[in-house]
Amino acid sequence: MSTPVSPSRVLDFLGRLCLAAVFVNAAPGKITDFAGNAARIAGKGIPEPLATLLLIAAILVLIAGSILLVFGGDTILGASLLLVFLVPTTLIFHTVPFETVPFLMNLALIGALILAITRSTANAAPNFRKLRAKSFDSIR
Repeated sequence: MSTPVSPSRVLDFLGRLCLAAVFVNAAPGKITDFAGNAARIAGKGIPEPLATLLLIAAILVLIAGSILLVFGGDTILGASLLLVFLVPTTLIFHTVPFETVPFLMNLALIGALILAITRSTANAAPNFRKLRAKSFDSIR
Protein backbone atom coordinates (compact mmCIF):
# COMPACT_ATOMS: atom_id res chain seq x y z
CA MET A 1 0.00 0.00 0.00
CA SER A 2 1.41 3.37 -0.96
CA THR A 3 1.37 6.27 1.44
CA PRO A 4 -0.73 9.26 0.40
CA VAL A 5 1.02 12.47 -0.60
CA SER A 6 0.34 15.27 1.85
CA PRO A 7 -1.31 18.46 0.61
CA SER A 8 1.68 20.51 1.84
CA ARG A 9 4.05 18.50 -0.38
CA VAL A 10 1.77 19.00 -3.39
CA LEU A 11 1.55 22.75 -2.73
CA ASP A 12 5.30 22.90 -2.15
CA PHE A 13 5.90 21.23 -5.53
CA LEU A 14 3.45 23.56 -7.29
CA GLY A 15 5.11 26.59 -5.71
CA ARG A 16 8.57 25.45 -6.79
CA LEU A 17 7.25 24.70 -10.28
CA CYS A 18 5.73 28.19 -10.63
CA LEU A 19 8.90 29.81 -9.29
CA ALA A 20 11.14 27.83 -11.65
CA ALA A 21 8.92 28.76 -14.62
CA VAL A 22 10.27 32.32 -14.49
CA PHE A 23 13.85 31.08 -14.80
CA VAL A 24 13.06 28.40 -17.38
CA ASN A 25 11.38 31.07 -19.49
CA ALA A 26 14.52 33.25 -19.35
CA ALA A 27 16.95 30.60 -20.61
CA PRO A 28 15.84 30.23 -24.28
CA GLY A 29 16.16 33.97 -24.97
CA LYS A 30 19.66 33.96 -23.58
CA ILE A 31 20.57 31.08 -25.88
CA THR A 32 18.86 32.27 -29.08
CA ASP A 33 20.19 35.83 -28.78
CA PHE A 34 23.54 34.89 -27.28
CA ALA A 35 25.51 37.63 -29.04
CA GLY A 36 22.99 40.32 -28.10
CA ASN A 37 22.93 39.25 -24.47
CA ALA A 38 26.73 39.11 -24.31
CA ALA A 39 26.82 42.63 -25.76
CA ARG A 40 24.32 43.85 -23.12
CA ILE A 41 26.53 42.41 -20.38
CA ALA A 42 29.62 44.01 -21.94
CA GLY A 43 27.68 47.27 -22.17
CA LYS A 44 27.61 47.35 -18.37
CA GLY A 45 31.39 47.71 -18.31
CA ILE A 46 32.29 44.02 -18.13
CA PRO A 47 35.08 43.00 -20.56
CA GLU A 48 33.82 41.10 -23.63
CA PRO A 49 35.51 37.72 -22.94
CA LEU A 50 34.28 37.78 -19.34
CA ALA A 51 30.79 38.81 -20.50
CA THR A 52 30.63 35.73 -22.74
CA LEU A 53 31.83 33.48 -19.93
CA LEU A 54 29.30 34.98 -17.51
CA LEU A 55 26.49 34.43 -20.00
CA ILE A 56 27.45 30.78 -20.45
CA ALA A 57 27.54 30.39 -16.66
CA ALA A 58 24.16 32.14 -16.34
CA ILE A 59 22.55 29.78 -18.85
CA LEU A 60 23.97 26.70 -17.09
CA VAL A 61 22.92 28.01 -13.67
CA LEU A 62 19.40 28.82 -14.91
CA ILE A 63 18.95 25.32 -16.34
CA ALA A 64 20.57 23.38 -13.49
CA GLY A 65 19.02 25.53 -10.77
CA SER A 66 15.53 25.20 -12.24
CA ILE A 67 15.81 21.42 -12.63
CA LEU A 68 17.15 20.97 -9.10
CA LEU A 69 14.54 23.32 -7.65
CA VAL A 70 11.66 21.39 -9.16
CA PHE A 71 12.79 17.80 -9.66
CA GLY A 72 16.20 17.41 -8.11
CA GLY A 73 17.29 15.73 -4.98
CA ASP A 74 18.39 19.04 -3.54
CA THR A 75 15.88 21.87 -3.59
CA ILE A 76 18.18 24.02 -1.49
CA LEU A 77 21.02 23.74 -4.01
CA GLY A 78 18.68 24.60 -6.90
CA ALA A 79 17.30 27.69 -5.16
CA SER A 80 20.82 28.72 -4.12
CA LEU A 81 22.08 28.48 -7.70
CA LEU A 82 19.20 30.64 -8.88
CA LEU A 83 20.02 33.19 -6.17
CA VAL A 84 23.64 33.25 -7.35
CA PHE A 85 22.30 34.19 -10.77
CA LEU A 86 19.56 36.60 -9.68
CA VAL A 87 21.25 38.81 -7.07
CA PRO A 88 24.11 40.08 -9.27
CA THR A 89 21.80 40.29 -12.29
CA THR A 90 19.44 42.52 -10.32
CA LEU A 91 22.24 44.74 -9.07
CA ILE A 92 23.96 45.05 -12.46
CA PHE A 93 20.95 45.49 -14.73
CA HIS A 94 18.20 47.09 -12.66
CA THR A 95 19.83 49.56 -10.27
CA VAL A 96 21.68 51.97 -12.60
CA PRO A 97 19.50 53.39 -13.98
CA PHE A 98 16.96 52.26 -11.41
CA GLU A 99 14.11 50.29 -13.00
CA THR A 100 11.32 50.01 -10.44
CA VAL A 101 9.21 47.16 -11.87
CA PRO A 102 12.04 44.77 -12.85
CA PHE A 103 13.86 45.51 -9.59
CA LEU A 104 10.77 44.79 -7.48
CA MET A 105 9.97 41.65 -9.47
CA ASN A 106 13.48 40.36 -8.91
CA LEU A 107 13.27 41.30 -5.25
CA ALA A 108 10.10 39.21 -4.97
CA LEU A 109 11.83 36.30 -6.71
CA ILE A 110 14.78 36.61 -4.34
CA GLY A 111 12.34 36.41 -1.42
CA ALA A 112 10.64 33.36 -2.90
CA LEU A 113 13.98 31.62 -3.41
CA ILE A 114 14.93 32.36 0.19
CA LEU A 115 11.63 30.81 1.29
CA ALA A 116 12.35 27.79 -0.93
CA ILE A 117 15.70 27.40 0.80
CA THR A 118 14.38 27.77 4.33
CA ARG A 119 10.95 26.17 4.16
CA SER A 120 10.80 23.63 1.37
CA THR A 121 9.36 20.25 2.25
CA ALA A 122 11.06 18.66 -0.75
CA ASN A 123 14.45 17.36 0.29
CA ALA A 124 15.01 20.23 2.64
CA ALA A 125 18.01 20.47 4.93
CA PRO A 126 18.33 17.40 7.12
CA ASN A 127 16.91 17.44 10.58
CA PHE A 128 19.81 16.15 12.65
CA ARG A 129 17.59 14.98 15.50
CA LYS A 130 15.75 12.69 13.08
CA LEU A 131 19.03 11.47 11.56
CA ARG A 132 20.46 10.77 15.00
CA ALA A 133 17.29 8.94 16.03
CA LYS A 134 17.41 6.82 12.86
CA SER A 135 21.06 5.92 13.45
CA PHE A 136 20.33 4.91 17.04
CA ASP A 137 17.33 2.86 15.90
CA SER A 138 19.49 0.99 13.41
CA ILE A 139 21.99 0.12 16.15
CA ARG A 140 19.36 -1.40 18.41
